[in-house]
Amino acid sequence: MPSLLFCGPKLAACGIVISIWGVIMLALLGIFFSAKSAVLIEDVPFTEEDIHNDKNPPQKIYSLYNQVGINCFIAAGIYVVVGAVSLCQVRLNKRQEYMVT
Repeated sequence: MPSLLFCGPKLAACGIVISIWGVIMLALLGIFFSAKSAVLIEDVPFTEEDIHNDKNPPQKIYSLYNQVGINCFIAAGIYVVVGAVSLCQVRLNKRQEYMVT
């Protein structure tokens, strides 16, 4: 029977730790981008033409803030999936540890 085990216990534990940190960091960034934090203006992808050619420039910037916030939440979701796979790998490694071959 094929095994679903594809990484060792240390790599799986490292994946869990990195996933927890990634979820926390990206969820907070998503919240701050959605709240349109002025500190994060340098990370919003806009150009000078976006400001000069638009009749209502704040709305364009606000929509870019929201898009970056959504991207952060999507990346946090990907980290949740990676953390779940790492957790499954930890459990499979523990089960393998107790099996007698």
